[in-house]
Amino acid sequence: MRIQNITDTIGNTPLLRVNDKVKYYAKIEGSNLFGSVKDRAARYLMENAYNDGIIKNDTVIIESSSGNFGIALAGMCKIKGNPFICVVDPNITAVNRRIIELLGAKIIIASKPDENGNYVQNRIQIVKDYIAEHENVYWTNQYENQYVWKAYFSLGEELCNELERIDYVFVAVSTCGTLAGTSRKIKEQFPDCKIIAVDIADSQIFECSKRKKHISGIGTGFVPQNLTHAKYDDYMIIDEMDAVSECNNLLSKGIVVGASSGAVAHAIQNYAGYAEDLKTKNIVGIFPDRGERYLDTIYDREWCSKLDIDTEILRCAPVNKTVLK
Repeated sequence: MRIQNITDTIGNTPLLRVNDKVKYYAKIEGSNLFGSVKDRAARYLMENAYNDGIIKNDTVIIESSSGNFGIALAGMCKIKGNPFICVVDPNITAVNRRIIELLGAKIIIASKPDENGNYVQNRIQIVKDYIAEHENVYWTNQYENQYVWKAYFSLGEELCNELERIDYVFVAVSTCGTLAGTSRKIKEQFPDCKIIAVDIADSQIFECSKRKKHISGIGTGFVPQNLTHAKYDDYMIIDEMDAVSECNNLLSKGIVVGASSGAVAHAIQNYAGYAEDLKTKNIVGIFPDRGERYLDTIYDREWCSKLDIDTEILRCAPVNKTVLK
């Protein structure tokens, strides 16, 4: 396949048939240019903000992210030539930080956790303070920017074109942009399709939790505005251990993905709301990213043991003695 622009490698990701207790299709978003579903949002946002005159060549881009959106924005800013500032958690993985910095971004580290040990509110406040003190700065604001959630119309359209019918779609939530854009587009063509939002147990999106969230890429410490645009029918709360366990189940099939994909796969296998015989149903799970960025967390025995996650589920993973000394 010949392409004219490197960003043409974003989108049109594989749809893989996964044979498990429940058979389903997995949309492999880790095959995008910078490795995640967030590439769609970063490209759509940058291109449309440029077209609308919101961003210019010298505009400084700033965002709160310790993971995939930070990487995707760093990549797009590198391509476009815009300076990028990424406000991150102190517990950002070494891999994510190195990738963001490799792509030319400046890192600012938040230092004040909330009562549950999460840093997202402090990260956002740092962004707001920076904007108040500097000119020609644009906050991409992945939690409520219409450029972000509308970017995922493309994901919904791809799924609608790839399958003659869609009965269930399972979507991991964090900023809820993927859920909002994908659900709206799928509901246009398949209004009876059941959209199931998948969250992690220590998140604040659907249920109040007083525990600290350890797994990145899914869940967040408040309810994002993007959720108001979503058309979902149900939600599931997945325990961290179950998400990690499912990642290792997928690993045995040669599928290397992050914890949000593990949570989605576990939700598909255990959803109590299936109404009919599933043999004739098309079930889809969106796998947001690939797993190499999580080698020092969810695929590491020592990291999991410190969280009281059963390390027996890591039968496929090596022991990494360099993590969490």
